[in-house]
Amino acid sequence: MKKIRFIKISFLVRNELVLLVLVLSLLLMLSGAGYAQQEIMAIRHNVATGFNIDPCVALGWTSSIGILNLYDSLVFPDPEQDVRPSLAKSWEISEDGRTFTFELVPGVKFHNGDELTSEDVVFSMERYLTIGEGYGYLYTENVKEAKVLDKYKFQITLKRDFGPFLASLVRFYILNKNQIMANIKEGPYGEFGDYGKNWLVTNDAGSGPYLVKEIRTEEHLLLEKFNDYWAGWENENAPDYVKMIGTTEPITIRTLMSRGELELTDPWQSKEALASLDQLPGVEIATLLIGCPLEIMFNTKKPPSDDIHFRKALGYCVDYDQVVNKILPGSPRSVVVPPDTPAFNPNLEPYEFDLAKAEEELKKSPYYGKLDQYPFELHYDAYCPDREKIALMLQANAAKIGINIEVVKSSFVIFANVMAQIETTPTSLIMGVCPHYAEAGSLLSSRYHSSACGTWEQGEWLQDPEIDAMIEDALATLDKEERFQKYYDIQEKLYELFPTIWLVSEAAMQAYRSDYIVDPAVEAKKQGKPSNIVMGYNYYYRDFKVTPEKAQPPYTPFKP
Repeated sequence: MKKIRFIKISFLVRNELVLLVLVLSLLLMLSGAGYAQQEIMAIRHNVATGFNIDPCVALGWTSSIGILNLYDSLVFPDPEQDVRPSLAKSWEISEDGRTFTFELVPGVKFHNGDELTSEDVVFSMERYLTIGEGYGYLYTENVKEAKVLDKYKFQITLKRDFGPFLASLVRFYILNKNQIMANIKEGPYGEFGDYGKNWLVTNDAGSGPYLVKEIRTEEHLLLEKFNDYWAGWENENAPDYVKMIGTTEPITIRTLMSRGELELTDPWQSKEALASLDQLPGVEIATLLIGCPLEIMFNTKKPPSDDIHFRKALGYCVDYDQVVNKILPGSPRSVVVPPDTPAFNPNLEPYEFDLAKAEEELKKSPYYGKLDQYPFELHYDAYCPDREKIALMLQANAAKIGINIEVVKSSFVIFANVMAQIETTPTSLIMGVCPHYAEAGSLLSSRYHSSACGTWEQGEWLQDPEIDAMIEDALATLDKEERFQKYYDIQEKLYELFPTIWLVSEAAMQAYRSDYIVDPAVEAKKQGKPSNIVMGYNYYYRDFKVTPEKAQPPYTPFKP
């Protein structure tokens, strides 16, 4: 009897165990399906270090990307129609071109829930004008005042004619007045203290599609989707999170992508690094023209680069075919401003590699035969390995005609400091400067007007009164066609002075997980449409689409 009872109990236990296993398996399947449906959609994008997200202070590629996703501007850059409405749904311009009356979109919410009104717009403009840093240069010399007309209407009056003013407003980002005023500390701005600058190091006061989840200035910036964004989320596949990772180190990037922990790279990886990334599953290489000229700046106030014949000699020492075909493939030649910039002058003849002409120019220089008394350095940014190749190529070619070049590895942070003074600015350096709004005037003023001296955007210290006057006259011209003609004339004059070796319009080459994200700039190119040349705007993350369910292995889900 005991044996029979034992057999019955064993049979029952086995059935219960089988049932338990089936139930657990079903639960795991259901939980797995639920996880797939709830999986966080994110983009991990490596950029350079040094995040500064204060719109009135920052000026640079990495910071600009963060800012334009955290804040809204009155208008949005559109490569096919200059600008389109954003926070400003409409505007009127006075007959003399100096008074702009804007109507705001009503009901826009800041990230903390406050409504964005004309008072915030006026406060933001006054903050730009008072601090006078970063993109504030576009307004400090041009804006007379901003005033509230009613809750959703305001006026900006200029103190002088400024033809591209509307285009420049893509860099005027609106901050929450109440938030800033609630977080001011002691500082140099009177009743406004530090104007919230310290608080804005790690916080945002914006209304943009994303808000700050976490920031570590030398490591990463984590953006979180703002679900109540005023313009809505028609794009259901927009990323919930974007992690901007502060590194451009090729080995780190290769490791992250091979683990499925990176979806989009910076545009400065070498051709060799990109070729290696291209071998990974789901990875493609995209090439975009973004209006960014790559140039060798000469310090025109320091010998021997203060002499035009010495500069021209080095201009003929560059093997441009090697740059275009081998070092930076897909990058067209650039002369003064890139060919993809509105008002580019197509009539200027690019320099060519010609050592005979180089030697001929060098012999005209007062430094000929005395170059050993004048050390010449060429600095390049270590973040951009292809620039080292250009520097070494020029060094080798110049040596053939007796010019000794010391190539120096540097960094953008160092450039920003040493270029503040003539004495500390190197005799030459390789740099790329992108337009701040979509006209040649943006580059001409930030690159060659005397007011830009002392910034990382002008290593030439040109300080030429005639060039200054020509730039000022062009910017003050309201008629677009006439203004563009004046831009052509400025380019011709700069070509004669040759303060710069104009290399190429540097193509942004980046690796991305095409099985995981849809990059709107890449898709536009496939359709024959132009890229957005205003710095950073190709990375407006709200327009990206994320499809983690299509990701090939390896893929590591994002965890905020």
